[in-house]
Amino acid sequence: MAMQEIIRKLSDLEVRTLDAMSKLQIEVDRASLNELDVEISQSDFWLDSDHATDVSQRAAALRKHIGSWDDLLGAIQANRDLADLDPTGSDNELLVSLTETTDLLVSTFEAKEFELKLSGPHDKSGAIIEIHAGTGGTDAQDWAQMLQRMYLRYAEQNGFSVELISVSPGEEAGLKSVTFEINGPYAYGKLKSEQGVHRLVRLSPFNSDNLRQTSFALVEVLPQLEAKADIEIDPKDLRIDVYRSGGNGGQSVNTTDSAVRITHIPTNTVVAIQNERSQLQNREKAMAILKARLQALMDEQHKAEVTDLRGATQSADWGQQIRSYVLHPYTKVKDNRSGVETSQAAEVLDGNLQAFIDGYLSSQIGK
Repeated sequence: MAMQEIIRKLSDLEVRTLDAMSKLQIEVDRASLNELDVEISQSDFWLDSDHATDVSQRAAALRKHIGSWDDLLGAIQANRDLADLDPTGSDNELLVSLTETTDLLVSTFEAKEFELKLSGPHDKSGAIIEIHAGTGGTDAQDWAQMLQRMYLRYAEQNGFSVELISVSPGEEAGLKSVTFEINGPYAYGKLKSEQGVHRLVRLSPFNSDNLRQTSFALVEVLPQLEAKADIEIDPKDLRIDVYRSGGNGGQSVNTTDSAVRITHIPTNTVVAIQNERSQLQNREKAMAILKARLQALMDEQHKAEVTDLRGATQSADWGQQIRSYVLHPYTKVKDNRSGVETSQAAEVLDGNLQAFIDGYLSSQIGK
């Protein structure tokens, strides 16, 4: 590659990077980070440890997100300036080095450009994930726990933090249901592709005859809405029950009425939270998840109206799996919406979801 071609590539890449940063509102994120840093610097910041931890995690995630784009732009500009010092390419060693670096920067940008597909109203938010075991008995409950591990591994690989909200263990193994938050920029935008029924086919480890078993689990993905989210709920529409928490945890979990169940009467939407938190903290968390559920309900109603106008119908009933994971007699994971598939089932179950996320987002463009 000639030096002039390198200079042209880097200049074009700088323009594309600046355009992407503008579309992603990096400066808005930078202002938000500055506000969080001001709050963190206050002398009484750590008096409320739960709030302080939440703010610190949000600040760290934003810092990483902004820094990755700043670092990319800085590297592009620094290498372009270096290329400008030798426009004829007389220094062959420099030419070879810049050729390799330019190709790497282009690849890095193309990988990050994926974020431009995340333009939904809540895509930049963290995600609330709920997993419910479906048809399949103990196998389904084990499958629910396998899915939880898959998302926890995905979060770990992407630098997201995770907070367990509530869990209902299975009788013999696995989970009946679990709710947890994944915190980080674009966590919801990336993981909204996981919404739906997931189907597993394998030899059952819970069957003495080692027969092939098909299990189902439902994954629900909601955006984390800020406390000031523009969703008004009439207190008269709520029924709030408090009760004694069960399960593992500190002593107070089993001896105080800290668990909270909130029912939104008009929609019969129920959110129950129980863990080591106080009743007040559980109530606040339950209200946040309720708002997210009602927002999702509003979004679905809007989609239904648009679908009616288009004259098209699509079933989203239980059992209409979005993705199948086959572990026997061969290994394959296939997404029924985008058509993306792989034989590397173990890697997928270890959190390697990027191909499926990218495929889903690409399939939704223009819809």
